Amino acid sequence: MTSLIRQLLVVTAVLHAVHLVTSYSFNNCIKYYGNTFSCWRRKEGNVTAVVGDLPPSAINLAISFKRNIQGSQMLTFILFSASDRNLPQVWQVNKALLWDVPYRINTLTSLRHSDASLPSSLSELSSLGCHNSSLSNLKYLDLSFNPISTEAFQGVDMSHLNNFRLQDTNVNIIHLLNNSDIRANSVDFSNTGLKNDSLLEEFCKILGKRAKHITNLRLNNNLIGHMSSTSLQYCPEHIERLDLSRNRLHETNCLLFLNRTKDIQVFKAEHNRLSKLVSCNENKVIFENLTDLSYRYNRILTVSDNAFNNTPNLVNLSLNINSIAWFGRWALTGLKKLQHLRLDQNIMTDLYHETFQDQINLEILNLNSNRISVIFCMTFHSLGKLKTLDLGGNKITPIKKKGFHGLTSLLTLILDDNNLIQIDTSLYYAFSDKLKVLSLKSNTIRFMSETINSPFLNLSQLNELNLDAQRPYGLILLPHFFRGLHSLKNLSLTNNHISKLASDAFAELTELQYLTLNYCCVGVLQLQPGVFKNLKNLTRLVVENMGLQNFSKDVFGDLTKLESLQLNRNVMHSIDVDILKGLPHLHYMDIRSVPLSCTCENLQLQNWTVNNPDVQVVYIHDHPCQESTKHRFYNFDTKVCYVDFGLFLCFTTAAAVFVFTLVPIIYTKLYWTFKYSYFVFRAWFGERWRRLRDKEENCAYDAFISYNSSDEQWVMEELVPNLEGNGSSFKLCLHHRDFEVGRNIVDNIVSAVYSSRKTLCVVSRNFLRSEWCSLEIQLASYRLFNEHRDVLLLVFLETISQQQISSYHQMRKVMLKKTYLQWPRSDCTHPAQAQKLFWTQLRRAMKESGQCETDQCKSGDSFYHKEAQRSEMSDETHYLQP
Repeated sequence: MTSLIRQLLVVTAVLHAVHLVTSYSFNNCIKYYGNTFSCWRRKEGNVTAVVGDLPPSAINLAISFKRNIQGSQMLTFILFSASDRNLPQVWQVNKALLWDVPYRINTLTSLRHSDASLPSSLSELSSLGCHNSSLSNLKYLDLSFNPISTEAFQGVDMSHLNNFRLQDTNVNIIHLLNNSDIRANSVDFSNTGLKNDSLLEEFCKILGKRAKHITNLRLNNNLIGHMSSTSLQYCPEHIERLDLSRNRLHETNCLLFLNRTKDIQVFKAEHNRLSKLVSCNENKVIFENLTDLSYRYNRILTVSDNAFNNTPNLVNLSLNINSIAWFGRWALTGLKKLQHLRLDQNIMTDLYHETFQDQINLEILNLNSNRISVIFCMTFHSLGKLKTLDLGGNKITPIKKKGFHGLTSLLTLILDDNNLIQIDTSLYYAFSDKLKVLSLKSNTIRFMSETINSPFLNLSQLNELNLDAQRPYGLILLPHFFRGLHSLKNLSLTNNHISKLASDAFAELTELQYLTLNYCCVGVLQLQPGVFKNLKNLTRLVVENMGLQNFSKDVFGDLTKLESLQLNRNVMHSIDVDILKGLPHLHYMDIRSVPLSCTCENLQLQNWTVNNPDVQVVYIHDHPCQESTKHRFYNFDTKVCYVDFGLFLCFTTAAAVFVFTLVPIIYTKLYWTFKYSYFVFRAWFGERWRRLRDKEENCAYDAFISYNSSDEQWVMEELVPNLEGNGSSFKLCLHHRDFEVGRNIVDNIVSAVYSSRKTLCVVSRNFLRSEWCSLEIQLASYRLFNEHRDVLLLVFLETISQQQISSYHQMRKVMLKKTYLQWPRSDCTHPAQAQKLFWTQLRRAMKESGQCETDQCKSGDSFYHKEAQRSEMSDETHYLQP
């Protein structure tokens, strides 16, 4: 049962679709560019379910499915009909039905062994059991790794096969060639037991009788340990391609064993045990037609001078993935037609002036993953046609002057994973006007200042720039050094710990199409508004794990050509759908591991991600809610987000009917009861209010000072000394001095206003914004307007325009009713005289009418008459500005 629980490791689907008419969001697959679907590392273990997730318009599908199936577990076949445009049928075949398989494959063109662990019914196939015509249409047959024998092919027509594989079977390949109609050119002789000279000689004799010309002779995995000059002497003279990979060869002896097959064009001896390539300077056998030579995956330590003298016309030479420590200065002498050279993944330390002097036609040179530390002067001086140079994965620190001299046609320069500490494009003068791709990934470049001059000013044709993962701390700062890159289309800055992205960081990159910023920044990042404003041609943006907290229009709103957006692993809780709708070309969005909240705030986003037929939202059906991982974002309950207007109208109508029915009844039955109660309450409340007012009109203070704490210095240093001192005897009520400790602050304010003859408001902009000051002026205004008491004085410390005052309704109402005092500004002509006049007018206003009367409550009529007279007097009282 353990193997049945194993997760699906790889499911890759290549899909050619006519037209997708449903949402792009799939349960188990991701659609990438073109029509490629990748379904891998998913929890779904049923391949049928994976196929069922694909669009019904699929007409061609290839699946690689890797897992162990044991016991009676069904083997699933996915078969397609070229004329059937519906979803492919899925056939499940067990052991009982396997006998019928040969009779069902008359129309098949391909039958191959897969890498999956097959059930015993298929993995132990020992007999074909086919009619003579059963394989007449078959072009490809792979019966590898089955215990099938030679007798199984008696009477079977195999003349139509183009590719026949029999790796690790019981078939005697020599007898099969003698006793069948199989074409020799169609057989793969890999792993067929041809492991010594005698077997090879016998095999070559039969092969020479069956064919005079062999296109591709594959002898892989035959345990061949040595090839003598006579091993292949009886083979056909005309062999185009010979593959001896995955054997046990220790040497090639300048290919002397091919002395009879001089027409050979391609030779491979990969995955062997070669330890050196000796000099072939004295070899008289020249392979003039050999153009492709591969010694990859061996154990080669040394390559001697003139090692390829007998193959002067090589075009492609692969020596990568060896252990080459010594590469002779003249090892490549004579290879003037060489175009592609791979020396990557060795342990070479030095390159010399003579190393590549004959490679005048070389176009691609791969030196990746060696131990080269210095590029010396004129190392590449002869490589005038070189287009791609890969020096990544070395230990290069200095590049000497003229180190790249001669590379006049270079288009791609890869310097990944070295120890470069700066970008010195003065070294690139030889190809500065042609270079298309520059990769400086994983070096030690960093910037501590934003004032660095752009090192790319001369690279006007550069299309792709990679500055990923600078060691050990990243780029730190991103200076304005992209100037000059007017042709740049691809920029990658991942894993760089950038502390700040300026709003104009990418302003010069008007042609940029791909921008990768994932893992590029430190902590939670707030992208500056307009940071992408000039990227009108950007089609793909990767901002994964940048700590983004919001998705704003100021940042992303200008990306009108964006097609792919990766926002995964950020910390935003919501995404504005209106911004997404403003990206008309968007068709791919990845928001995996974004903690979206399943609330009404994301109601529109849920609807958009599930129902949008134009944008694929990756694995939206698996996206969990932030509040609970048990719930999914695509189907969280949204009922609470909608107002039930039907229910609302029902309750509203019922309430209206009830009110309009009840009011007439109450009016008829209880009118006089309510009226009597109203007058009783009014009399009681009026008596209570008069008692409170009479009690507080004992006037303990001349003025209550209402001010904001920011103006306290002026109050204490100017106002208090001039009203309580300097010949004045006024008693002022101040917050910090006279409020009762422990009493509610509102009660203190009410008591202060009503126990003072005046309320003096020290008005400033801070005063207008204060809630407590607003309450104090409202209480004083009530006494002014409702009780007709002249109790309010306004002193303006600052010049405040009418437009600013207009938003404070109560203050504006007071200013329309009364004049006010203005504290002289420091720029007035005579400040001392102005201040003296100010204090004179303020003292006069303090002494004006409005003080408490002791006999004003003698009778109601006389009270209102006096109030009216005093109101008229107070209306005429104006406190003028000094």
